[in-house]
Amino acid sequence: MSEPKPAKMEIEPKRRSVWRNLSLVWLVPLAAIAVTVFIAWQSLAERGALIEITFENAAGITADETTIRYRDVIVGTVEEVVFSDDLAEVRVSARIDRNVADSLPADAEFWVVRPEVSASGITGLSTVLSGVYIEAGFAPQEGASARKFRGLDQTPLVRPGVKGTRITIRADDGTQLSAGAPIFYQGIEVGRIETPRLLERGNGVVVDAFIEAPNDRRITTATRFWDTSGFSVNIGPSGLNLSVGSVAALIRGGIAFDTVVSGGSAVPAGYAFDLYDDEASARDSLFSETISNAVELTAEFDESVRGLEVGSAVTYRGLRVGRVTAIGAFIDGEGETQTVRLRTTLSIDPRALGLEEEAPQSETIAFLSNAVKNGLRARLASQNLFSQSLVVELAEIPDAEPATFGIFAQDAPLIPSVESDLPDITATAEGLFQRINDLPVEDLLDQAIDTLASIENFTANPRLRDAPDAVIGLLEDARGLIGSDEIKAIPGELRGTVAELRGVIEDMRAAGAVQQLVSTLEAAEAAAAEVTGVAGSVDESMAGVPDLLADLR
Repeated sequence: MSEPKPAKMEIEPKRRSVWRNLSLVWLVPLAAIAVTVFIAWQSLAERGALIEITFENAAGITADETTIRYRDVIVGTVEEVVFSDDLAEVRVSARIDRNVADSLPADAEFWVVRPEVSASGITGLSTVLSGVYIEAGFAPQEGASARKFRGLDQTPLVRPGVKGTRITIRADDGTQLSAGAPIFYQGIEVGRIETPRLLERGNGVVVDAFIEAPNDRRITTATRFWDTSGFSVNIGPSGLNLSVGSVAALIRGGIAFDTVVSGGSAVPAGYAFDLYDDEASARDSLFSETISNAVELTAEFDESVRGLEVGSAVTYRGLRVGRVTAIGAFIDGEGETQTVRLRTTLSIDPRALGLEEEAPQSETIAFLSNAVKNGLRARLASQNLFSQSLVVELAEIPDAEPATFGIFAQDAPLIPSVESDLPDITATAEGLFQRINDLPVEDLLDQAIDTLASIENFTANPRLRDAPDAVIGLLEDARGLIGSDEIKAIPGELRGTVAELRGVIEDMRAAGAVQQLVSTLEAAEAAAAEVTGVAGSVDESMAGVPDLLADLR
């Protein structure tokens, strides 16, 4: 047997490592490349995101100069300004910080801030030195990725993110309304209106309004808005009333609102309200509307209702709580006792009485029934001192005669009534005309004519015409008399006489003449007393003379 030959072994030379052939010198360019890539990546990251904003024009916007600001902090810069393909718009490309770009919602707003002078005031004065800039307004949203936006033509009145409620106000015209006009509540500005616009049919104006929180919670379905622009003049019981709004309202116009009655429900965003000319018409409008749970009452009167008409107010303690919906007459009694009485139908709003808006009619009737037991009565009252208009007043009469409530007449409860305390001049115009008629006008005219004739005769008297000359002569004579030497010497002579009299008195005092004079006066007084006694005796003696003569006869 032959032994097998061993296989031929293949021997390969040892491979040298690539890293062994790599020189340390190559580490320098590799590090440089890595640093360059890192710097480029960091620069790209810090460069921010590119957004596009479309405007109608690019007035004041310059590439690489105009900045974009958010809450007055620069967050980006305009890089390019170009036209759209159809040249109808201007597209502004800008880069903004990455952290801001990642929070931009699709409804973000952009507008150009430049100096503006309007009825709302002067804005954008800071741009006179710094140049115009683009302001951004939005409510940040994490993860937002919007990059194209439509720029606003003017500064928005309400910045995005401001809490509140947006409503719509309807008006007949926009004469007194301008963009930015304030909205007042109790004299405090709580909102603004935007630019008015015409309705599609052109029969009115609508304007969007924004009420800031928390005052937007005051707006309910019972809220009414009225115009406060300019001023108003009213004549009422207290005289002439001049109502002037704020200076801002006079210049820009303004709107005020109030909740007329309680019980209204909250309104959603976009709820439409009507704008009234003044506060009085706004408050009265509440009672001109049809209320589903309004209570119909009837009241009967024996006196004239002249001045009362459909739509007249029904008041309770000075507050309007309803209106008159019908006025009529009916015959009461039979035969010779028939009389004509007047009946009015009243519509009462439960909200005005403090009840809930959805309060059932039974609850309102129960409230009024209890009030009637306590003396509530209906009566006519004058609306004001300067007109003959009447209203129906629900008044609480002390010690009122007992009456019932709930007797139905024409399907409506009858509320008892009492006579009004209207004076004649208020109840009817005939009283005033009769008083004027009774004035003695003719006698007064005759007396006035006689008086004028007497004055004319007196002034035409020649002696009266000569009186001024006589008075002047008298004054000249008096002046001459006063200026004569004799009159001027009188004071000196009087002083001499007084001095002589004083000397005589001193001499008499020194000689005891004064004491003698006193003794003489006392003696005279005693003699007078004796004479008085003698006179009394004579009177007594003479008293018996008539009796003596009677006896002799």
